[in-house]
Amino acid sequence: MSRILVRSGSDDLAGWLTAALLATPISYQVETVALPPHPGDPALLWRGDPDGPPRVLVLDCALGVPEALDLTARLDAECPAISVVLVTDGGPDLALPAMRAGATDILAPGATAEEVLRTVQRAVELAEVRSAQQAGPPVVVEDRSAAGQVISVVSPKGGVGKTTVATNLAVGLARSAPQATVLVDLDIQFGDVASGLNLDPEHDLTAAVTGQASRDTMVLKTFLTLHETGLYVICAPDSPVEAENVSADAVRQLLRTLASEFRYVVVDTAPGLSEHTLAAMDETTDLVLLSSMDVPGLRGLRKEIDTLRELTLLQRRHQVVINFADPSTGLTVADVEATIGAPVDLVLPRSKAAPASVNLGVPLLQSGVRDPMTRQLLALVQGFAPGPGQKKVTAAPQLGRRAGKGAPVPRRAASGWFRRPRAVAS
Repeated sequence: MSRILVRSGSDDLAGWLTAALLATPISYQVETVALPPHPGDPALLWRGDPDGPPRVLVLDCALGVPEALDLTARLDAECPAISVVLVTDGGPDLALPAMRAGATDILAPGATAEEVLRTVQRAVELAEVRSAQQAGPPVVVEDRSAAGQVISVVSPKGGVGKTTVATNLAVGLARSAPQATVLVDLDIQFGDVASGLNLDPEHDLTAAVTGQASRDTMVLKTFLTLHETGLYVICAPDSPVEAENVSADAVRQLLRTLASEFRYVVVDTAPGLSEHTLAAMDETTDLVLLSSMDVPGLRGLRKEIDTLRELTLLQRRHQVVINFADPSTGLTVADVEATIGAPVDLVLPRSKAAPASVNLGVPLLQSGVRDPMTRQLLALVQGFAPGPGQKKVTAAPQLGRRAGKGAPVPRRAASGWFRRPRAVAS
């Protein structure tokens, strides 16, 4: 039986919780307690109780929000095996302070029985995770060479299919490493990973880098969203305003932690070189540089490559991927290479199936639809996770032969696709 203590000035709150929990076969014991006479000692809430501390403590913020947050912070520091749920009508403004204090979740006073049940069950699960972790010694990963690969997909501008490439790459890697691949949407203001995978996440990036999740790997895992392909996902926040609450240091710590637990960490970054993207590149082992096959995109890519070289952030293992390749644009792969001053590793042809895939939230490598782009995306995945009998490329992955020497391009390549390279004027 999971014990739940309710600290409130009203018996109605305990009755509301008890009524909501009657709908589940799981046994819960709900009790109402008063604030300890000495708030500095949270243990007074259950001192003398033969059953010991509760799994969950529900705090009614009607008795004072600062007081509730202070008690939550002390419980998080002194009794981390207890989950704290705050009951408040404070709305989104209270969400971040509550997470920073260590609260597991927030309940609105008018929450439905289903919402109450889901919140309490999650709080109990987190308490059990923390309790199990306290029973054994903490695991610290010292050898970074044993950590997983962090694969960042970057582009100088938006609209080049970066999220499509990142989601397909992550889904493809999850096939070879189910439950060992995680995708992070680092386009904090306008990320579309949730839409691209047809997910409705309960938690997002903000929750993953604040509160107990930022300090406890096991708790962090409970904030991940599981996709039907076996891929774990951390989605971007719903509101662009929340980007201010995610620091560059928090991004570094998150990726470092994920790399210690997962074989593959795929990062979908925001366009350009924001502080969050640069922080991600500090932890990146493999870099995918993406551009569309048009003059503005290629100029941006050249500048991005030059900048990364100056910052010494152009990883030894990197590759250039060109999306929306179409011979009717008037540019060839050789033109692209001459313009960006770097070889092209993979060409993704313009696809008729891709728009429907994006709109449905089902990546091409999940549906398996027959399409030239599907084959090329599979080649991208195999560069990181080769199938049986295939040799994995470990340095400067060559996912296709160089342009002018049979690079993997659409079938129309034979009819003038390759011609004398010409640099696009800057």
